[in-house]
Amino acid sequence: MDINREYNNPLIEQRADPWIYKHSDGYYYFTASVPEYDRIESRRASTLQELSVTNSVVIWYKHVSGPLSVNIWAPEIHFIDSKWYIYFAATHTLEPKDGLFDHRMYVLENDSANPLEGLWIEKGQVETAWESFALDATSFEHKGIRYYVWAQKDSRIPGNSNLYISAMSNPWTLTGPQTMISTPDYSWEIVGFSVNEGAAVLKRNGRIFISFSCSATDFNYCMGLLVADENSNLLDASSWTKLSEPVFQSCEENGQYGPGHNSFTVNEFGEDVIIYHARNYKEINGDPLYDPNRHTRAQVFQWNEEGIPNFGIPVKDHRG
Repeated sequence: MDINREYNNPLIEQRADPWIYKHSDGYYYFTASVPEYDRIESRRASTLQELSVTNSVVIWYKHVSGPLSVNIWAPEIHFIDSKWYIYFAATHTLEPKDGLFDHRMYVLENDSANPLEGLWIEKGQVETAWESFALDATSFEHKGIRYYVWAQKDSRIPGNSNLYISAMSNPWTLTGPQTMISTPDYSWEIVGFSVNEGAAVLKRNGRIFISFSCSATDFNYCMGLLVADENSNLLDASSWTKLSEPVFQSCEENGQYGPGHNSFTVNEFGEDVIIYHARNYKEINGDPLYDPNRHTRAQVFQWNEEGIPNFGIPVKDHRG
């Protein structure tokens, strides 16, 4: 099967950290980091490809000053208990602290049927067990429990960020133990920076999968995968196994570099789709973080005989 038959890629240009949520109303809702890092936008369409031509709506602007005023990163849109929520990260300064930005995680809430309308209310910071660089939160429900997965720096150990999981008492409050489930260990996770970030969750074949992104945000950026049995204690670190090799990475032959920070959805044909960003060139002038050309891409993926997702390689840019 031609796994790129449905999509013109890039799907949406200059949108990094893409997140797509397919709602019960039949629409796909999209949000992502904008190159200016100054606002949160969303758009919707009845098909994935139509997202490339629909208009964005600005639903929130950064503050003039304070903790929500700088580097608005990686928004995700979720529908939880009949309301819409957006998780995102922000900071108060461009000045690094101990070699890192000083981001924290925040939540917006909207009770409108259509999240492109109505009022988004700031629910505040998601408080974790300690204060440090934290970002890239996602949320999922399993067996009646809502979980939160995020990336955070632990000053007691080396590295930029690890992955953590916690249960939630509501969509903006963590409860109970907060468990580290992954640290950058393998060589492909520590190129440039020791990073685990950008988690996204898949539930299939009796297992919970968490994809995540690693290394610097240039062509070394790639994706790993954690796996847990669906009946295990997801708050127990021993329940999670990390695959020893990256599951999605740069492909020189196809001209795709630094794929990652993904989300998952299902297209109108019932096929599983990975949504991710990548550049179509390798060499970057200056800090990769401020290169605007991480474009959103869509790609159907398959499952292998062991029931593990097989994302393949990033497909070439394609215009039908």
